[in-house]
Amino acid sequence: MTDWANASNWLYTWAMERLPVLLDLSIRLAFILALAWMLRFIARRAIRLIHATLRNRTDSIEDIKRIDTLVRVARYAASVVIFILAAGLALSVLGISVAPLLATAGVAGIAIGFGAQTLVKDVFSGFFVLLENQIRVGDVVSIAGRDGAVEEVTLRYVRLRDYAGDVHFVPNGEITVVTSRSREFAHAVLDVGVHYRDDVDDMFALMKAVAAEMREDENYALKILDDLEIAGVQDWNASAVTLRARIKTLPLAQWEVRREFLRRLKARFDAAGHEIPYPQVTLSLARETEAVLTDQAARLRAPEPAG
Repeated sequence: MTDWANASNWLYTWAMERLPVLLDLSIRLAFILALAWMLRFIARRAIRLIHATLRNRTDSIEDIKRIDTLVRVARYAASVVIFILAAGLALSVLGISVAPLLATAGVAGIAIGFGAQTLVKDVFSGFFVLLENQIRVGDVVSIAGRDGAVEEVTLRYVRLRDYAGDVHFVPNGEITVVTSRSREFAHAVLDVGVHYRDDVDDMFALMKAVAAEMREDENYALKILDDLEIAGVQDWNASAVTLRARIKTLPLAQWEVRREFLRRLKARFDAAGHEIPYPQVTLSLARETEAVLTDQAARLRAPEPAG
């Protein structure tokens, strides 16, 4: 009983001596967490207000895409900075010196940097991609051999979704050339093969008539920005003459307009009796070979003598 009383007294004394310290640490940590939460709330609120203000000042879809992308990155960066500051303050309150950790992190960062050059390259490349407004969410681009619609842009990678629905994560360090198909306007490029017997000027007139018909269609009038532009004869192929033209369209409407134009042009060709060219081969025989084949054919056609 005496041992239990002594143990209880010792535990009570130990708790009373450390309770103020624990309460002080708890209050400080709670204050740091509350401050971090408040800063994060204020940062997100400020970013949201800036976002709304910038979007209200422009009607351009291109500018809105750029603003949305930059705001998303700014929100992520603000959260990371606040978390790092809160973690440093919490360690200081717990009596853990931050200076040795920073020194160790610096040395470790140098060592890791040699082994993580690709990651550093991705981050720096992503920073300039965002700064120069090369890629934005909603664009249709071709990067690093991949085509698709941009769903997400970060400092580390760009996420694309192609026509088949496959998702591609392209590291920013692999982006050397960006081909955007959704900036301001586009062209539906049309390569039409016609027969060598057809008159080229008549084919051009037929193509212009189809384009004019599409501009009067309410489903395509707003998507087509200008009349058909004839480039001329593009190539002489083995069995067809290739005519090239293009139609100026809204961004991302070029493929739809091209498919509809070719569909209507095929119907016009059929109605006018124009033959769609197909591969043809002309066989030319030497005179001696031709004579032998003719003689053999004559003997095969000749009636057999009666037995």
